Amino acid sequence: MNTVTLESFYVIGISVRTTNVNNKALKDIGELFGNFVGQNILQKIPNKISEDIYCVYTDYESDFNGPYTTIIGCKVSSLEDIPKGLIGKSIPESKYQVYKSTGKLSISLANTWERIWNSDLHRRYSADFDIYGEKARDFENAELDTYVAII
Repeated sequence: MNTVTLESFYVIGISVRTTNVNNKALKDIGELFGNFVGQNILQKIPNKISEDIYCVYTDYESDFNGPYTTIIGCKVSSLEDIPKGLIGKSIPESKYQVYKSTGKLSISLANTWERIWNSDLHRRYSADFDIYGEKARDFENAELDTYVAII
């Protein structure tokens, strides 16, 4: 784990409002990823900075126990051209604690978030995100980073 400060940036993608209660987020985010792939959303996003997929957790009602919005999309250079059916979001500048997940994607990422939820980290609850880059494409031996906004 390390701490970094990132400047504000933009994402465009698709979203769902969900909660961690009763594993609802697991189902909702899984369906959102299915729609992202099935509807070829990656190819519909204009002004992409890279092909990395961002899974952003934002608009928290309270903390990780309350409702929040998940956006699956890409980092973009501008929010000026948001295609119909997609949403754009500005992610504010923040300091982040960075966690690395390695191994079988679903298990390692679940373990990372479990560690975050059970930590005494002073979270900002502005926008947190996972980045699915090139190393995350092998689901059995994945590597991805999770950024958690901190105070």
